[in-house]
Amino acid sequence: MTSLIALLGRADQPTDAVEAYCEFLGAALARDELSMEIRRMQWHALGWFRALRALRNFAAKWRGRWVFVQYTALSWSSRGFPWRFLIVLKLLLRAGATVAVVYHDAEPYPAPRLREKARRRVQLWTMRRALRICDLAIFTIPLDKLSWLPNPPQHAVFVPVGANFPPPQPESRSETLPAPLTISVFGVTGGAPGEQECFHIANALRSAATEIGALRLLVFGRHADTAEQLLRERLHSAPVELHVSGLIPPEQVARLLGSSDVMLFVRGSISTRRGSAIAGIACGLPVVGWAGSETGGPILEAGLVLVPPGSSAQLGQALARILRDPEYRQSLAQRSRDAYQNYFAWEAIAQSYVKAMRRLSRN
Repeated sequence: MTSLIALLGRADQPTDAVEAYCEFLGAALARDELSMEIRRMQWHALGWFRALRALRNFAAKWRGRWVFVQYTALSWSSRGFPWRFLIVLKLLLRAGATVAVVYHDAEPYPAPRLREKARRRVQLWTMRRALRICDLAIFTIPLDKLSWLPNPPQHAVFVPVGANFPPPQPESRSETLPAPLTISVFGVTGGAPGEQECFHIANALRSAATEIGALRLLVFGRHADTAEQLLRERLHSAPVELHVSGLIPPEQVARLLGSSDVMLFVRGSISTRRGSAIAGIACGLPVVGWAGSETGGPILEAGLVLVPPGSSAQLGQALARILRDPEYRQSLAQRSRDAYQNYFAWEAIAQSYVKAMRRLSRN
């Protein structure tokens, strides 16, 4: 069995979606006689000097092996200035490894203020330099959606992310939560952006409930528990039954989504790098959310209903239309199931990796 390395930086807390991505990808690759070993570079605990020395020792044994270096800006810098990421790549290349960069952050951070503008410039410089020196670059959004790369090189490929849980079997979609009709929200952003998301969620549910009647709202995942009070205040007197859970096991995420009728996604625009949106697709749900600059590629084949960013009223209208029309709802659900099998199942993602590696080997 051929052994691959997935190299990660600092772990995200309290859960690390990139590590889960590597674990599920590794399980799918095993069917092609490929194993993926996860290694983490502990620069935040050891300091950069000691961490690089440890990596140099490991890399001495990786000559000729594929090393997939997972890039997010904050995994390689405590403040999102990831210039040392290039040192890591050069060390691996000098050791004789075949280096792939997986761009989970496919775009630099927005830059409303001076400090953010400096950080954005560093991120762009790092991403461009990394692309220039690596053997393979894997982007999680379609290449034609990259704002900073008008002419992608031949060694750049697009591979969407998957859902970080085993999807429920069709027969497990049940009436575990009987009527009323149920809308799921998987994850809320923290801080001020999360407050804005709560505003849109509550307004959309209020609008839909005026047409449909009583509804159930399930909110779970990261920052859901901190959003509960604000959601209850904004939904006060509305015919909406609110259930909130915080971080829950992946299997429970799948069960809650599988018992829902539609997913509402307002954590930015829907795209192929948004694992929480793809989770709804994996569970065969219609998904209502924002269209944006990253919205494109195979995710458009799923059962999406997209509205312009910031329009709570249109979110509510979209939810109401889906919920009051069972045939329309089922057609969207079938589109999500088909898109999942074709593009977002881990087996399909693993095959995209295998194809990219084989193409590079032929070149």
